[in-house]
Amino acid sequence: MKVLVTGGIGYIGSHTVVCLLEQGYEVVIADNLSNSHGFILEHIVEIAGKKPSFYQINICDEEALDLLFEKEKNIEAVIHFAAYKAVGESVLDPLKYYKNNINGLVTLLQVMQKRHCFKIVFSSSCSVYGNTQVLPVTEETPFMLAESPYGNTKQIGEEILKDVSLTSNLHAIALRYFNPVGAHQSGLLGELPIGVPNNLIPVITQSAAGLRGNITVYGNDYDTIDGTCIRDYIHVIDIAEAHVKAIEWNDFEKQNFEIFNLGSGTGTSVLQAINAFEKATGLKLNYNIGPRREGDVEKIWSDCLKSNQKLGWKTKLIIEDAMLSSWNWQKLIPIYAKKHQITFK
Repeated sequence: MKVLVTGGIGYIGSHTVVCLLEQGYEVVIADNLSNSHGFILEHIVEIAGKKPSFYQINICDEEALDLLFEKEKNIEAVIHFAAYKAVGESVLDPLKYYKNNINGLVTLLQVMQKRHCFKIVFSSSCSVYGNTQVLPVTEETPFMLAESPYGNTKQIGEEILKDVSLTSNLHAIALRYFNPVGAHQSGLLGELPIGVPNNLIPVITQSAAGLRGNITVYGNDYDTIDGTCIRDYIHVIDIAEAHVKAIEWNDFEKQNFEIFNLGSGTGTSVLQAINAFEKATGLKLNYNIGPRREGDVEKIWSDCLKSNQKLGWKTKLIIEDAMLSSWNWQKLIPIYAKKHQITFK
């Protein structure tokens, strides 16, 4: 099968591309490199021993996307990662998120219909549940009001897929990730945000590397075990493998629209995550308590029984594995920066 992966040079996308290549899929990548680095393509090839086709295009560009489908005959499925993803930034610049995340999905679906490609796996998020009080979260948990424009774009994206699938030949799966963490065991792939990171783990690793100063913990007065926000951290390798399971799901073409949670099933507070890093690496972290951050959900973790039973997927790696692999990746970043003459700010 030939699979198009939008955002395939990014964090989760690159790991998924490797997983697909290792399983024998033919992979085409579309990525505009707005929040990723071109050298990652070389690392994908080094790990997988195969080179995917690569197009540096913006998926909001209908003409460029259509030309990709014209050149790459017989694309049978799409895995759609390409989207802006920072909660805090979306609060400050909502139009940027609505323009890119919604328009990108609509444009992609229009081109897919034109080119008779009817299978899509959508990169969704646990942010669709909002600040829910129902824990753990199942796929049947009702949406609350989204806490950020980013979360709202994922809610809207799922609604678009559902509506289109009911009136066309489209078959869609939405994978609702909880909090992706970790890096490839080779040290060749990992999370590498451009600019100041918004996610906890790169903040931790950059602080440990002496690049960011003390870590700011946003709020310690939440109704949680230690007052800090609780998240469900899941290793990126487990997420990548779930995408292959989704593509191979026997009932894919029998369903219009299906949803699966991807999480570990365990809630971990910010302070517990910091402790997990210290335990895995033997390093001591310095942190300060700051005010709450707008857009943050208090606590959330998953119930993944549906993914376990229907997709045959389960997590294999724990948070300490993620912390150690993330730290190993962080230590190699200066080598990659020097080799490719890149300055990471």
